[in-house]
Amino acid sequence: MSNVRKLKVAIAQIESILGDPRANLPKHLAMVEAARADNVDILLFPEMSLTGHNAGSETLRLAIGRDDPIVAEIARASGPMCTIFGLIEEAVAAQFYNTAIAVRDGEVVFLHRKINLATYGKLEDGKHFATGRYVETFEFAPRWRTGVLICADLWNPALVHIAAVHGTTVLFAPISSAVEAVGAEFDNPNGWAVNLEFYAMTYGMPVVMANRVGVEGDLTFWGGSRILDPFGKTLAQAGKDEVLISAEIDYERVRLARYLLPTLRDSNLGLIDREIDRLVSIVGVPEAVRSL
Repeated sequence: MSNVRKLKVAIAQIESILGDPRANLPKHLAMVEAARADNVDILLFPEMSLTGHNAGSETLRLAIGRDDPIVAEIARASGPMCTIFGLIEEAVAAQFYNTAIAVRDGEVVFLHRKINLATYGKLEDGKHFATGRYVETFEFAPRWRTGVLICADLWNPALVHIAAVHGTTVLFAPISSAVEAVGAEFDNPNGWAVNLEFYAMTYGMPVVMANRVGVEGDLTFWGGSRILDPFGKTLAQAGKDEVLISAEIDYERVRLARYLLPTLRDSNLGLIDREIDRLVSIVGVPEAVRSL
């Protein structure tokens, strides 16, 4: 592993074959091998990288558990490197999730189930998947607490705030963003640029975003995967092709950014909790909102 004050992070920007995890496995393994050869510490794939974007309607056929042989194979190949990739997860009680799973040293070390299910425009998450219930983090190395949020999760500022106050010092964002996904009036590539720069700068938090490329039906995936430092500066950015990109992030920069702009210090969770209770008493905020 790199010096624990510095991490080498990488993104595997790929095109997935829709509905065929076995066909997508070799590409995952090849990217894992290339990243390990480049001494990467953490490698990120796009949202639902094993299944393709429009796989929700095939959930019953494609859903796998965390103990599936495909997951185990990627975990073994990853060795000491942490690899985060996307799948349709079948969990307890036949509940199905859009999940990002992290593996390392042959084991599953973390998973995040998408919370903000995108069901608008040409997006249909809510028709197929259960809603994730928690924002959690995991310690990759001393000083480096890793958060993972999936695509539309980052369009709910409350979820990013929760991840930050949970101690996240680097945020991984697997997404599946197409030019046409939301509507003609919404500029997805530029919207994501603003979104990512805002969170990185506001929280003094490096952000690693992996998007897919290719075409599925009437959706064109624009790529543009990138790694941002805690001041919102882009350290590495992909174009529209399949590629492995990497950059080094430095904990000393996180310390400096959070000293200069102490968003976490001033987060005032007590005020937020009090205001949620007050809103409930005044306007009846739904329980689903309170649970966030």
